[in-house]
Amino acid sequence: MKREMMFKLNGEAVNVEVESAWTLLYLLREILELTGTKLGCGYGECGACTVIMDGQAVNACLVPVLEAEGKNVTTIEGLVQPDGQLHPLQRTFIDHGAVQCGFCTPGMIMSAKALLDENQSPTDEEIKESIAGNLCRCTGYVKIIEAVKAASGR
Repeated sequence: MKREMMFKLNGEAVNVEVESAWTLLYLLREILELTGTKLGCGYGECGACTVIMDGQAVNACLVPVLEAEGKNVTTIEGLVQPDGQLHPLQRTFIDHGAVQCGFCTPGMIMSAKALLDENQSPTDEEIKESIAGNLCRCTGYVKIIEAVKAASGR
């Protein structure tokens, strides 16, 4: 049985019919076609589906869709400026070679953004802690940590 739900997505009000059994990830990818949020493990272990909900990094695969009602959700698509300019985190990931295959990148960036929104000058340990729930099989994390640190100065 479908139910109407309202929330803010990337700064815009969204009114959509949802099934209560859906996850936020399903709504974002399959219904709203925002495919930057990835389906990785489906169990909250890999971080590929990380979005920011009311200022907190969350695994969208674990969030029942109705929990997003009335909330403010930001996906990787919401970071790009209207003129197409990349967010500083996106730019530093490119500049520091922190993007390999790219599968983990949106989740890594969203976890790092949630950190930088709260702490503009994090230590390496705080950066590591903020991305601990995001798995990367390519970079070894060094370049990712360097990119987040570089973005913290912008």
